[in-house]
Amino acid sequence: MLDVRRLRLLRELAHRGTIAAVAEALAFTPSAVSQQLAVLEREAGTALLERTGRRVRLTPAGLALVGHAEAVLERLEQAAAELAAARTDLTGAVRIGAFPTATRAILPAALAALDRDHPGLEPMVDEIDPAEVAPRLRAGDLDVALVHEYDFVPAAPDLALDSRPLLEESMFLASPDEAGPPAERWDAYGGVGGSDAGGAGGTGGGGAGGDPLARWRDAPWIASTPGTLCHAMTVRACQAAGFAPRIRHHVDDFATVLAMVAIGQGVALVPELGAADPPGGVRLAELPMRRRTLIAFRRGSGDHPAIAAFVAALRSSAPAGRRA
Repeated sequence: MLDVRRLRLLRELAHRGTIAAVAEALAFTPSAVSQQLAVLEREAGTALLERTGRRVRLTPAGLALVGHAEAVLERLEQAAAELAAARTDLTGAVRIGAFPTATRAILPAALAALDRDHPGLEPMVDEIDPAEVAPRLRAGDLDVALVHEYDFVPAAPDLALDSRPLLEESMFLASPDEAGPPAERWDAYGGVGGSDAGGAGGTGGGGAGGDPLARWRDAPWIASTPGTLCHAMTVRACQAAGFAPRIRHHVDDFATVLAMVAIGQGVALVPELGAADPPGGVRLAELPMRRRTLIAFRRGSGDHPAIAAFVAALRSSAPAGRRA
């Protein structure tokens, strides 16, 4: 009989790529992960991993078993949801992941509604970038999470997870209200410098015709921390406009971003919820691109009463006019 705990380890290895990464994520030692996977191979009666020095990769049999593991784990989530639904009282912790804008603009009203309708539930919020949500959900550190995707950064598929749309927002180009053309305003910053963005294009040349971002090719940019979806959005949107942004500041909080834009430190892409209360001196130009917020959870757990209650609270309190 195959052990479910070991199947989880194999699935995580398929997602994370190294035994060390699996061990770090699940609070094991690398040797313990290796031993458990070796036991799983004996249970399976065939090689699941190919080892080359310190690196491993899944064999065709290992990859096939991961597919079955996903189905087994989904059914276990469904079973847990049915058992929870059979209980009379809705109580216990609900571990919620949310990105900063959602924590400020969406969660407070949803948590108030949840407390009103289900006082026995204990929501526990962990602010987290959407890029980190999938492994935390798979590991069971989170029960449900708010994530987002952009037109230029779609959500990566993950067979272990399911999601529901919540709302859509416009994206805005935030620039100093009194700024002239970039070549005049930011010439003192050294003109066109190198970018930490890399990628196609470059900061000189003809640009993208009528693209509203092309005008700001020579400006300094303010973007989120590298590795976040918001940073990737800025880089890819500028690349689509024909240049790589010269990123001067990395800032994750949109209120701080707008404050820096207001004093002429650069331009930035800001979602609608992050631009709800801009300071004086900031000009916001709506762009033909969108950010979508989704509710993510482990596949099979969507009918769990606690998760269903939280989803209902979110839908009832999401900003009107933006609901998906």
